[in-house]
Amino acid sequence: MTERAPTCLSNVDFEPAALVRFLAEHFGGSADRFSLDRISGGQSNPTYFVDFGERRMVLRKQPNGPILPGAHAVDREYRVLEALADTGVPVPRPILYHAGADLLGTPFYLMERLDGRVFHDCALPGLAREERRGIYLAMAEALARLHAVRPQEVGLADFGRPGNYFQRQIARWSKQLHASPGEPVPALGRVEAWLRENLPADDGTVAIAHGDFRLGNLLFHATEPRVVAILDWELSTLGHPLADLGFCCMPWHTAPDEYGGILGLDHAALGIPSREEFVAHYLAHAVPTAPLRRFHVAFALFRFAVIFVGIADRARAGNAASAEAARLGPLAGRFAQRALEVIETADW
Repeated sequence: MTERAPTCLSNVDFEPAALVRFLAEHFGGSADRFSLDRISGGQSNPTYFVDFGERRMVLRKQPNGPILPGAHAVDREYRVLEALADTGVPVPRPILYHAGADLLGTPFYLMERLDGRVFHDCALPGLAREERRGIYLAMAEALARLHAVRPQEVGLADFGRPGNYFQRQIARWSKQLHASPGEPVPALGRVEAWLRENLPADDGTVAIAHGDFRLGNLLFHATEPRVVAILDWELSTLGHPLADLGFCCMPWHTAPDEYGGILGLDHAALGIPSREEFVAHYLAHAVPTAPLRRFHVAFALFRFAVIFVGIADRARAGNAASAEAARLGPLAGRFAQRALEVIETADW
């Protein structure tokens, strides 16, 4: 076999030739039809488009360097993709997982590459009014389909700790907040206290929770308002479906300059359903569940705010995964304020 050394791009965090050798050994063929492109965006696991012969794939790996225990768990991502591959939940088909750090410096996995559209602006500029509506309703249906899967029936009974999900989550994110070396965000303390005081009783509901289910983590059909793949499963676990649903409702409570929200826009003119209509559409396609309360949306905003606190911390330390980290960090205070607005509003 004649091997052509691929170009080593500056934003590739491993030696491409090692990947070429591995692919050739695993699939057969040569490097004559090999390409590697890093996907921009995201704050976590480096992701690449990989073409090898006729295969079009996506590679996800852990970032290089020290990582916190349990973070960047690409093995969990691969496991949930395997579990859902034949369930009707739209996910990319997994191809292989490599647990060692011998090849690319960290564990990694490959999955199929699907064609489609990703939307990061929840206002969906450039789309027709009816298509915007279809996109939102398709998002609700995809989430309902995920939550309908029984974890024990797909080998995920031990994918997380069942029960008391919100209590454990509040403890987890509060601990992370208090460990931040940055300036405190007073509004976040108020939100944390309210969440603890208004924690709903555990109703025993357990589902596969995506953990980051939002428009930007969905791949839509190239021409139809249909979800073809749910992406980025890094935060997935066993949890409560209303955590995902509350997270999915954040755009109605955040402004366009706050991670692409839709607060203040003319939803009817744009064709975007109201939050109430979106939730009703989810419930119409979901297994029976408790109603969405302000607690669930406030919790989602609190959790996202703490994530932005962490992004700001990494930016100050100089090891954030995205060049946008310094810009995104200040959103912690904005999301904390939005959580207080949800808590204090009479219209719910």
